Formats: sequence, C-alpha cells, structure tokens
Amino acid sequence: MFSSYAIIMKKLRNILIIATLAILTGAGLFARHMAIYAQNPVNPEIKEPLQVMVEPGQSFRAVTGELRQKHLIRHPVKFRILASFRGATTAIKAGEYYLSGTMTPGQILEQLHRGKVHLRRITVAEGLTLYEVAELAARAEICGKSAFTQAATNPDLAEKMGIPAKTVEGYLFPETYYFEKQATPEKIIQTMVRHFRDVFSDAWKNRAGELGFSVHEIVILASIIEKETGADKERKTVSSVFHNRLEKGMRLHADPTVIYGIENFDGNLTRKDLRTRTPYNTYTNYGLPQGPIANPGRASLDAALYPADTPYLYFVAKPDNTHHFSTTLAQHSRAVRKYQLNQ
Repeated sequence: MFSSYAIIMKKLRNILIIATLAILTGAGLFARHMAIYAQNPVNPEIKEPLQVMVEPGQSFRAVTGELRQKHLIRHPVKFRILASFRGATTAIKAGEYYLSGTMTPGQILEQLHRGKVHLRRITVAEGLTLYEVAELAARAEICGKSAFTQAATNPDLAEKMGIPAKTVEGYLFPETYYFEKQATPEKIIQTMVRHFRDVFSDAWKNRAGELGFSVHEIVILASIIEKETGADKERKTVSSVFHNRLEKGMRLHADPTVIYGIENFDGNLTRKDLRTRTPYNTYTNYGLPQGPIANPGRASLDAALYPADTPYLYFVAKPDNTHHFSTTLAQHSRAVRKYQLNQ
C-alpha cells in the first residue's frame, strides 16, 4: 500500500513538473513574442508624425483607442499588456505628442510614459509689449491671448512675483522659450520673469543703487531706451540723453511713452496726443513714466545702468534709422529742420 502511494505521488510530481515546464515554456514564448512586438515598427508607411493629445485624467484605454484609430498601433490589447508589463498604464502624462508609424510600440510607450510631450517655441524679441507677447503665445497655440493678458495685468500675480507694479510689463525677458500646448499663462509668465531675475545680477542691482535708481526704475528706463534705439551702437548714447535730462529736471519727451499710454493707437502720433495727460506721457509729466513700456533686453538694461558720458540733451531720428545728437536746443532745432522737415 505504501509503495502504491509513493507511485501515485511520484506521478503527481511528474505531472506537476511537466505542467510547470509547459507554463514556463508558454510564458517564455509569450514574453519573446511581446519582446518582438515591442521592437518592430507599427506602420512604416506613416512617416509623418501625427498629433496625439492626451487629456488630463484620460484613461489608458482611451489613449490606446486613439493610437489605434490613427493606425499608430495595430493590436490595442497587446499594447496594453506591454504597458502593464512595464508599469506604464497609470503613468501617462497629459499633453501633446507627435508620434509616427516608424516608431516601435516600445518607443511609443516610452514617449508616453516619460512624458516626452511636444514643446512649442516662442521667441520674445526685445522691445515687445506684454500684449504682443500674448499674441505670440496665442499664435503658437500655447495659451489664449486674453488669458495671457489677464494674467499679465493681474496686480496680485505681479505682487506674488515681487514686481512693484500692477502688471508684469518689463519683466517678460526677451528670449526663445519652449512650452507645452495649453500651458497656463502663470507658468509662462513665471518662466520669463525667472529668466529676468537670473539675468539681472547682483552687480547690476548694486549699480542701480549707485545711480540712485531702484531696479524697477532701471527697467522703466531700459524699456524707453529699447523703443527709442534703432542702432545698437547708439544705445548707451541714447541712455546718456535720458540720464542727463533726468539729472537736470527736464521732461524726457519720449514719443514711445506717449504711444504706450494711448489705447488702440492708430500709428499716427499727433500734437494733441503729446498734450494729452496720461501716466505715460513724458511730454506732460516730469521724471519716468508710471511703468515700463516694453520688455527690454540685456543690452538696453546694460545701457540704462552704464550710459555713455556725453553732454547731449536731445536727439532726432535720421533717415538711416540712426540719430543726430545735440547739446543745445538751437542745435536740436537745426537738426529737426534738416532731418525731419527736409529744410
């Protein structure tokens, strides 16, 4: 009886071993099959990248369905199994992706799992206003124009970022940036202001103090220099004119400040405009205007801090986009007749 029991147990053991080997063999074959699936391009004919939008909170099954609909994967179930193996079914970052059929399922999954979203480029040129930056962001489909403008003119946001003004004008530092589609205006603004902080060094802060200016006042002055300067080589000379006028208690008489204070400016600056009082009219008000009139770049900030040493108090634009500088009003009047009135 004991020997019969031993024989039965031996047979069961053999069956269990065979079953285990079969399962392991099957699992090994399945794993090999999945490895081959993960490494072969899905649809090589689709070479042009296609946009795939993953919305916040969207299920992995829904994402898989969109990939199948765009012929970027052929077997949704296999793709979900592959994702399950890699622990990626619940770690897909929302955003905009560009995927092509030349990619393997493994590469597509890695892109989604690591959140390698498509970034859109926006280049903020020197001298743009916050309203023009808003247009750029909207054109690049990063965020809406009105949403950006509303955030950029929100006093609470400006205060939160340590800007002593009601808007962030002047602090959206000119540079090329990359943002995700549908990035929040706050994120865009914070990135640009942070870059301004990085550029405006402690040495510059100390220099502003030496001149008797706050950082904000230097930004205001730099924004005027930025809008008035057509030739880089004149930047510090233009700065010297404004420094000299401020020191003598003269009005700045800067046309761009007047223009900034005119709502819906039509491009034609009139005598009436020059006489109309606004917080930005430097023909009617003494000193600096209420705030920056644009976002100055590094060169204009440097010029505001380190003006040329000149006696000039006036300048007038010449046809070649440079300026004629004068020390006296009589000299300036002659230059105006020569270059502006063609006399």
